[in-house]
Amino acid sequence: MPTCARLMPIVLLAVLSAGTVQAGEDPVFVIEFANGAINPAVLDVPAGSRFKLELRNSGADPVEFESIELRKEKVLGPGVTSFIVIRRLDPGEYRFFDDFHPDTPPARLVAREAGGQ
Repeated sequence: MPTCARLMPIVLLAVLSAGTVQAGEDPVFVIEFANGAINPAVLDVPAGSRFKLELRNSGADPVEFESIELRKEKVLGPGVTSFIVIRRLDPGEYRFFDDFHPDTPPARLVAREAGGQ
């Protein structure tokens, strides 16, 4: 039996099991945009692990989540909910803002290590 054929079941099993390890395990943090306001203005998130930001626009105008430090942006129409997956962050602060409402002060993600203050 060729080596490739013998290794195929092992490779297939590794690929399938790797995909299921992460499924459904990422913590979710909600950020709400409403008529020029961002809530919460400061959000603590875990450093060093993957998580999901659920972005909700409950306002009447479109918004754009944007973070230069995170290299992420997402446009949301009125009433739309979407998400962004953040892969591991170093401890620290990461600013984000609504690019469609420049008068709104920026908000911050604060990445903390487990048990950190």
